[in-house]
Amino acid sequence: MMNLLYFFYKIFSNRILKTSAFVACGFAVALFLLPNAISAKKYTLYILAGQSNMTGHGYVNELPLKYKKPFKNVMIFEGNTTLDYKKDKGLGIWAELQPGHGEGFKSDGKSNFYSNRFGLELSFGKRIAELKKGENIALIKYSRNGSSIDASSAGIFGCWEPDFRDSNGINQYDHFLATLRNALAVKDIDGDGEEDILITAGVIWMQGESDATNTYAVAKRYSANLKKLMNLIRASLRYDNLPIAIGRISDSKQGDNENGNVWKYGDIIRYEQEYFVENDLNAVLITSTDNYGYSDKWHYNSQGYIDLGIKFAEAIYKLPSKSKP
Repeated sequence: MMNLLYFFYKIFSNRILKTSAFVACGFAVALFLLPNAISAKKYTLYILAGQSNMTGHGYVNELPLKYKKPFKNVMIFEGNTTLDYKKDKGLGIWAELQPGHGEGFKSDGKSNFYSNRFGLELSFGKRIAELKKGENIALIKYSRNGSSIDASSAGIFGCWEPDFRDSNGINQYDHFLATLRNALAVKDIDGDGEEDILITAGVIWMQGESDATNTYAVAKRYSANLKKLMNLIRASLRYDNLPIAIGRISDSKQGDNENGNVWKYGDIIRYEQEYFVENDLNAVLITSTDNYGYSDKWHYNSQGYIDLGIKFAEAIYKLPSKSKP
């Protein structure tokens, strides 16, 4: 390629070609001889992350027919979930989006093993592809059931605290970064023999319930913890103003706490999520979760996940208009 470009440079610098017609012809030949420059497929990339309501507990057998077939213009890489302290692998493969990326999904880095559950990725992928007509969509997903941001609320499930230091210091944030590394290392995500270009467009974050279970102090730290984590995710993707959509946590009222709440400090987390969004010009809050039904006291029902994916897609699609100049 360099020799070819140098050839054209010498021609132009020696003024052999003096008319615009010949110049245009020269560049056309260059592009013809460099097929990768014009044949690379572009994908608009979204990052999906969080805890169990991002993982997804909807039932595949309850899906409408339009969600049951693979989406040929939407690719997904889901990193295999791992406990804190375990070596960060983020194993996964790129594949067409299809049902089964919910609770129970696994990947060994060579094959995907689909479950009978789904999450918001299905309706999100479908809706964002509809909104961005003609564009190819790519999703990278990593989520961990029960995970908190604050380490003091992690319990056995793990945490996303970027400065986590205990034992070998590896936690959910490290597994998330490993997932990003593995996914972005693949140059041809659709397997058509041509290198693809991924253009990052947003982060979809559904998490906060576990930070609402421990103490008031932990809950009050949530907006600060969220800001730090989101800014580091933006930095890891080299996009300072990357749009972020936050799903507001809700409560099934099937718990043992005062007023039947499942999440003791859930209202504090909800306020903290709103505070984060109000102070970030590139973030938006999804509040439709207040209206969803539940399959158990922690997780939305199938219809809730479908609607949540749609709401996330519509919100992140509109969000760039809020971006800083």
